[in-house]
Amino acid sequence: MKRTKFLLIFLILFYFELVYQAFIFKTFTLKSFIYISIFTLFTSMFINLISSLFNKKINNIIFISSIGIITLLFLVQFVNFQFYGNIVSIYSFFNGGQVFEFFGQIFKVILNNILPIILLLVPFILLLVYRHLIFITDCDYKCTLINTALLILFYVLSITSLNFDKTTIYSAKNLYFNKHAPIQSTKTLGLLTTMRIDIKRVITNFKEEVLVTQEIKPEEEIPVEEIIEYNMINIDFDNLIQNEKNSNIASLHNYFKNESPTKKNKYSGVFEGMNLIYIVAEAFSPVAVDPILTPTLHKLVNNGFVFNNFYTPVYYTSTSDGEYVTLTSLLPKESVWSMSRSYNISLPYAFGNVFSNLGYITNAYHNGTYRYYNRHRSHPNMGYNYMGCGNGMEKLINCKSWPQSDFEMIDSTFELYSNEENFMTYFLTVSGHLEYNFIGNNMAYKNKKFVDHLDYNNSIKAYLATQIELDRALELLIQKLDEKGILDNTVIAMSSDHYPYGLKTSEIKTVMDINDEKFDLHKNHLIIWNNTIKEPIYVDKISHSLDVLPTILNLFNIKFDSRLLIGKDILSDHEGLVIFNDRSWISDKGKYDATKKLFIPYIENIDDDYVDSINNIVYNKFVVSKNILENNYYKYALGE
Repeated sequence: MKRTKFLLIFLILFYFELVYQAFIFKTFTLKSFIYISIFTLFTSMFINLISSLFNKKINNIIFISSIGIITLLFLVQFVNFQFYGNIVSIYSFFNGGQVFEFFGQIFKVILNNILPIILLLVPFILLLVYRHLIFITDCDYKCTLINTALLILFYVLSITSLNFDKTTIYSAKNLYFNKHAPIQSTKTLGLLTTMRIDIKRVITNFKEEVLVTQEIKPEEEIPVEEIIEYNMINIDFDNLIQNEKNSNIASLHNYFKNESPTKKNKYSGVFEGMNLIYIVAEAFSPVAVDPILTPTLHKLVNNGFVFNNFYTPVYYTSTSDGEYVTLTSLLPKESVWSMSRSYNISLPYAFGNVFSNLGYITNAYHNGTYRYYNRHRSHPNMGYNYMGCGNGMEKLINCKSWPQSDFEMIDSTFELYSNEENFMTYFLTVSGHLEYNFIGNNMAYKNKKFVDHLDYNNSIKAYLATQIELDRALELLIQKLDEKGILDNTVIAMSSDHYPYGLKTSEIKTVMDINDEKFDLHKNHLIIWNNTIKEPIYVDKISHSLDVLPTILNLFNIKFDSRLLIGKDILSDHEGLVIFNDRSWISDKGKYDATKKLFIPYIENIDDDYVDSINNIVYNKFVVSKNILENNYYKYALGE
């Protein structure tokens, strides 16, 4: 049984990996097959060893329990990926992982994926049914030595095999040793190996290095007389590098030294001195925009600045990461809650800090629980006087219903900031939250009468009903600003945290054109509107939520260094780039699916090294964002 136990473990684990690959990535390359096989051998030998160290009874318990835990791991990861499109990190597991937040919706995901769920459960069920046929003997001293030697042998084999794949930035060797990209790693090395690497990196505080970049040649330096045409400030990076003892900080100095600043443009300063109201709207999407049902949303989307190719990708911690990307122009770090983690670092370019330094009154309001994702710590650090349900909002609105009303929040908070000479107000809404039904969703039920006549299923109708609440809130906001006489002096800007993943893709397709599910689901609207803009200003450049902060800073003529932000001013001549959580991307020249390694060009005559070049840029943006968060970089660059 000693040999058959090892073989049984290997077959079960490899079966799990095959099912996961087939239903998540829907492709399976020869390279993945080989590497997953090799690393599964190593994992199988490890389980075989630890289930042979004790007496027969305990060994049997360890064996079956190990398979049970691994079964649960695959099930959780599968459901999470179907729901959020990412790999659950060890950090999230031990910090109330988001996969457990919405049981009703998760149950729906399970029902929609019942076949792979059953396939993942089959091995453990069979083990339980036929456990009386499993006889696991104990292992003597000699047997243990042999198993240990085999474990070491399989480890050496797995590590050695990595040397045969080292040609690209996301090669097997790079993914195992140097690059933290969980989705890429799972596809190439398998889920169990990725989770093992994740545990190791959390324990060892793994650091990623920025790729070596070509330094700007002297003749390419920006002439002093042209500096005023760029959004940049005078930072002596050479001196900073020379005097910096921390290699991580020095590496960031070198990276930003070689970044190109964005030019100022004809829209620079058009909103200078005005008030700003910025809204991150829960699950807002093009599905919600209708001239009859949501006339205010339709008006704002189609007037002011109209961004025709704007995206809001889903990242690792859903709403929190969507908010983080928008408010900081930094990509989130895998394996942590980036917004929560940012509470004690310098964020000089966050809206609250920037505008408060200009003398504005800066407030943030959320009609959800104020402590959720530790916003009670992160938002004051971004310069806001922050209020949510639990630290004041409950006195203004009904915080006991779910989800809470955006209309009530907009209405009840208006007098708290509108009498100020200058204000910057931030809202994080919640009315559009899943689940989309008329039983448990208070906002959907409230506005049900407005959607009953529609020829859609109940999920779409319920979603639209929640967005009607947002529309009514915006209508009220514009009305109140107008009555106050400050509408023309106030800019309303809004984007989403993510697309409504509480809806099935097939449901979204009944309302919205989706040609490429991987990318088109995330296409969205960015609203930047002011009543004095009489004709729409159309912007076709590729852009996403990472670009919001620098775009608005430029529009308000706020002094900032565009090199220090990961996103770029959409209105500048900088090439557009949308970055997804699995390292896929869209540029003005084409789109690249990182899991399939497939590039689809939009234009002809693209350089042979274009894809590799953008892959390197994307990789650097993730690593630099992570290092800014981990090392409090802005404190060193700006002395904040």
